[in-house]
Amino acid sequence: MAQKKTVRAACPHDCPDTCAMLIEVEDGRAVSVSGDPSHPPTQGFLCTKVARYLERVYNPDRLLYPMRRIGSKGEGRFERISWDQALDEIAERFQALAESKEGPETILPFRAGGTLGIVNGSSMDRRFFNRLGASRLALTICSAAGSEAIRHTLGGVYGTDPENFSRARLIVLWGTNTLSTNVHLWPKIKEAKEKGARVIGIDPYRTHTMDHCDQHIQIRPGTDAALALSMMNVIASRGLQDTDYIERHTIGFDRLGSRISEFPPARAAAICGITEEEITNFAVEYAATRPAVIRTNYGLQRHAGGGMAVRAIACLPAIVGSWRDKGGGLLFATGGMFKLNEPALHRPDITRGNPRTINMTLLGEALTEAAPPVKALYVYNSNPGAVAPDQSKVDRGLRREDLFTVVHDQFQTDTADYADIVLPATTQLEHRDVVRPYGHYYLVYNEPAIAPLGEAKSNWEVFRLLAERMGFKEDCFRDSEDEIIGQALSSGDSALEGVTVERLKREGWVRLNLPEVFAPFADGGFPTPSGKCELYSEGLAQIGLDPLPAYIPPRESPDSAPALAARFPIQLLCPIARTFLNTSFSHLESFLKSERTPFITINPEDAASRSIADGELVRVWNDRGECELTALVSTRVKTGVAVAPSTWWKKLSPGGRNVNSTTSQHLTDMGAGATFYDNLVQVEKITRRFAEAGGAD
Repeated sequence: MAQKKTVRAACPHDCPDTCAMLIEVEDGRAVSVSGDPSHPPTQGFLCTKVARYLERVYNPDRLLYPMRRIGSKGEGRFERISWDQALDEIAERFQALAESKEGPETILPFRAGGTLGIVNGSSMDRRFFNRLGASRLALTICSAAGSEAIRHTLGGVYGTDPENFSRARLIVLWGTNTLSTNVHLWPKIKEAKEKGARVIGIDPYRTHTMDHCDQHIQIRPGTDAALALSMMNVIASRGLQDTDYIERHTIGFDRLGSRISEFPPARAAAICGITEEEITNFAVEYAATRPAVIRTNYGLQRHAGGGMAVRAIACLPAIVGSWRDKGGGLLFATGGMFKLNEPALHRPDITRGNPRTINMTLLGEALTEAAPPVKALYVYNSNPGAVAPDQSKVDRGLRREDLFTVVHDQFQTDTADYADIVLPATTQLEHRDVVRPYGHYYLVYNEPAIAPLGEAKSNWEVFRLLAERMGFKEDCFRDSEDEIIGQALSSGDSALEGVTVERLKREGWVRLNLPEVFAPFADGGFPTPSGKCELYSEGLAQIGLDPLPAYIPPRESPDSAPALAARFPIQLLCPIARTFLNTSFSHLESFLKSERTPFITINPEDAASRSIADGELVRVWNDRGECELTALVSTRVKTGVAVAPSTWWKKLSPGGRNVNSTTSQHLTDMGAGATFYDNLVQVEKITRRFAEAGGAD
C-alpha cells in the first residue's frame, strides 16, 4: 500500500506573494503541488509558474552530481567527480588565495533571489564568507533605489497591508504588472472593484494588467516623478491637501511648495507624454477619494532617477492624508516589518579583516577591472551570466582563465557553463527553510517533502562542509537549520513575539503580531529620525542628495541625451516575461512553449519606418552589444518605446545573447541600483543588415 503524506512548504522565489504550498507525497515522490487554502495571501491557488513546480524538481536536466570542467570556459563540458574532490579543490583554492599577498578579498561570493529562504539564502553562506574575509557583495540589482527612497521618506520599508486593498475606493497600480508579478493581490483588487472601486494603472507599456484597469495613464519611461510632482501641484493649488495630517505627521511641506511649483500640468504633460487633463483629473480624483491606495513596484526605480521617483510617489499619501484610512496609503514592499536578528544570522563579528564591498550591478567591471583582481567567484542563488547588465563585459570576465569559478545550482545555467566546479543544489522540496516575504506580513515555514535527488546538497550544508575543510572552529558553523531559524526569530522585536520554530512547524505559517486591520501610519509614527513622513529629508541632504522629491530624467532618453538618441532612438524596457521569474523557469520546456521566442514589442510607426513586419527577426543593438529578437508590432507601446520581456537564457536565445547585452552598468540616484530600464537602442531588420553587407536576404 502506497505511503502518502501532505507536507507544508513555502515558495522560495523572488516574488512578493511568498505562497504557502501543500506537497502531496506518495512513496517518497512528490506527486502534486497546490496552494494552501488556509493561508490568507495564497488563498488556495498558485501562479502558473509554481503550479508546475514538479517540472522543475524532476526535470531530466537537473544537476545531480558534482562536476569539473574539461572543456573551455563557456563550452559547458564537464566530468563527474565526487563531493570530496569538489570540496577539497574549492577549499584548497580558497585557502591559497586567503594566504596570498592580495588576500581573501580576491574571493567574491555572488548571490541574488534564487531563494528568499533565510537559511539557504542568508545565513551559513554569510558566516562562511565573513569568516574567510572575502569581498562583500552589495545586493543592489533588484530594489535598492526604491528601498532607500522609502527609508528616507517613511522610515521603514513597509506599508499598507495587502489584505486591506479590498477596502479601497481607488487603487492606483503604478509601475506594476500585478497579474504577472503579484497575482495574489488581484483577488483583493477584484473584491474592491466589485464594491465600486476604480483602478487606475500607470505604465509605459499596456500590459494585460492595464487591460483590466478602468483607466491606463501611459507615461513615457522614467517620468514617474514628474507626474507625482505635478499631482502635488494640482492638489496644493486647489487646496485638496489634508492640512491636519500634514501639520501633525509630516515635515517639510512648506519647503516642498517651491519644488512642486516647477511642475504645473502643462510642463509635466510634455515630459510624460500625456495630456494636462489626465494629470489634473487624476490628481483631483486621488485627493478626493477615500480610501485611496497606491501599489508601486520595482520596475519604475530601474532608471537613473529611480529613487527619486519612488520618493515622490511615497509623499502623496501623507499629503492627502490617505494613511488615515484602513485600505489607504501605499505599498512598495513589506520586508522591513520582519525585524529578524540579522547579526545572529550573518555573524559579522567573526569577519576577518576589513573586506571591500563590490556592487553586484557592477559585476562586469569587478571581473575585468577590480584591484586587487577578483580571482575566485562563488555563484549561488543566481545566474549572473544571463541577468547581470552589460553582458559582454560580464562574459569577458567569466572567460578569464585565471578566474576560479564555482557554481552551485539546480541546472546547467549560462553561468555554470563558465564554471570550473559545478555543484548540484537542492530544490525547495528537498531542504528545510523559512521564507520572509516582501509582499505580505506572514512568515512561511518550509518542511522538506522529499529526499534530495542524486547527490544534491543545500547551500546550508555545503557551506558547513566548506567551513569544516577550511578549519573554521566557530560553533556557528555547526548550527542546524532550525537552530538558525530560532536565532533569526530572537531579535526581541514585538512583531515577532510568540513566533517560534515550534509554532511555525505546527501551523506552517504565522502572521506577525500586527492589528487585524493594520494601518501602519494612521496616527503618524513614522520610523524616521523626525518621527514624521519626511517630505524634506535632512538625511538625504547630508549625503549630498536633494532633500526634496525631485525629477531626475532618464540617463538615456531623447530629451536627456539627444545626441545618443539620434543614433539609438528607441527606449527599451525589459520587464520579466509573463511566465518567467528572472531565469528560474525560463529554460523549462512548458515555459518556453508559453513564451515561444524572445520578442520585442514595437509601435507600428517605428516598425513601418524600419520596414519591419510582425514576426520578423530583428537586430536590437547599441554601443554595449546586440541581440536578436522577433518583432511584435503593436500599439501597446508608444512610438519611440519598445519592450523586450526577459530574462531568457543566453544559450536559448538567437545568436547566444539576450537583452542584457544592451543594458548598462550605470547606477541609480539612490542605493547604487541597476538601471535596466534606462536603455536606448536601435532596431533594424536582420535581412537589411545582411543585404547591406552584400549577402542574400
